[in-house]
Amino acid sequence: MATKIADQVKETIPQNFDNQTTSENNSGIIPWKEFFTDPNLVKLIDEALKNNQELLITLQQIEIAKSDVMYKNGKLSPTVVAKLGAGVNKAGRYTSEGAGDATTEIEPGREMPDPLGNFEGGLVANWEIDIWHKLRTEKKAAVAHYLSTVEGKNFVLSSLIAEVADNYYELLSLDNQLDIIHQYMDLQKKALEVAKIQKQAMAATELAVKKFEAELAKSSATEYDLKQQITEKENQINALLGRYPQSIVRTKESFMSIVPQTIYTGIPSQLLANRPDIKQAELELESAKLDVEAARKEFYPSLEINATLGLEAFNPSYLVKLPESIAFNLVGELAGPLINKSAIKAQFKTADARQIQALYEYDKTILDAYIDVSNLMSKIKNLDKYYELKAQESKALDDGIGIANQLFRNSRADYLEVLMNQRDALDAKMELIEAKERQLSTVVNIYKSLGGGWK
Repeated sequence: MATKIADQVKETIPQNFDNQTTSENNSGIIPWKEFFTDPNLVKLIDEALKNNQELLITLQQIEIAKSDVMYKNGKLSPTVVAKLGAGVNKAGRYTSEGAGDATTEIEPGREMPDPLGNFEGGLVANWEIDIWHKLRTEKKAAVAHYLSTVEGKNFVLSSLIAEVADNYYELLSLDNQLDIIHQYMDLQKKALEVAKIQKQAMAATELAVKKFEAELAKSSATEYDLKQQITEKENQINALLGRYPQSIVRTKESFMSIVPQTIYTGIPSQLLANRPDIKQAELELESAKLDVEAARKEFYPSLEINATLGLEAFNPSYLVKLPESIAFNLVGELAGPLINKSAIKAQFKTADARQIQALYEYDKTILDAYIDVSNLMSKIKNLDKYYELKAQESKALDDGIGIANQLFRNSRADYLEVLMNQRDALDAKMELIEAKERQLSTVVNIYKSLGGGWK
């Protein structure tokens, strides 16, 4: 008997997400070409959807599942094959067959040949009558699995679009960080010149000059590190697009002015219809339940019909003599297991365990989806506040750099004050750029978590 387990996760799914007002507006149903407005990003996603190897592999999995449906459907119909054969048989004289042949005449005065040839040709049919709907159940299970592979493809689509967008925004972030390093290096070069002039005027020491030189060398090292990260990020995008390394077309200047899209989560129950991974898990669960049903029916008797119709004779010349050479056979068999059912029981237990496993997978997918959306919505709110405060910090430190540099030129500030102000301003700008990238990536991930991208 199959195990019955209540689906508590699906039955108790909350009415709304944490701290979210109930609304059926859902950003997950927006087509990806409307959600992403950067034309360079849209072109990259378009190319990825045509050439990505993982997606192409998934499409072949769909073809495999489709072929399995055709195979299961074929088992519902009779199997008919054409048959041609030739052979020879020599029976011992002192056997019932040999003695019978020796005393038998084919025609008056013409004995049976010895050895005896046999030539035949005709049709052979075999058909398992699906009296318990076992074969139909197996076909339904195969169809459910096929549909799950289609949903699996949709999930790959959604993940691929999100991954391309996420890497694209990371690339723009690295571009802007590199620009900030260049600006910072320009400031350090000017400060170094001032320090050298002040040293000559005995207003500063060699230590100040060395400190500014060290800071400039450190920034130059960071520049090359960022360039390497940019190269790797470009190639990561190229790999997603299924192409060899080449430059990624992009516009970095507008990155900091991008306003993240407003996200509407809808209600949690919409995840069941929108997220392809949930639908895939649901279909795999349905397929597993049907496998249990089919495995149970293995305990029932099976009815098979075998039929043969053709021509048969010991000499090819007699094959055309009708109706004497016509041969046919019709057999119906009803057979069922009586003893030693251990193999069938093991098959049933395996199917039952897989059904339970599929239910747990389904529940886990639903739970993970809800928590994912809840976490990301909280994250985007906190990132908005974080970005606002970092922008204030960056502006204040930028203002401080000008003041510190002016005081240093007039010998009213120590070189360490200049260095610390510049370092703090650099860190704040870098963190501001990273905050912008995290904002945009979080929006992309929420879009994917709501089931967006594959439609």
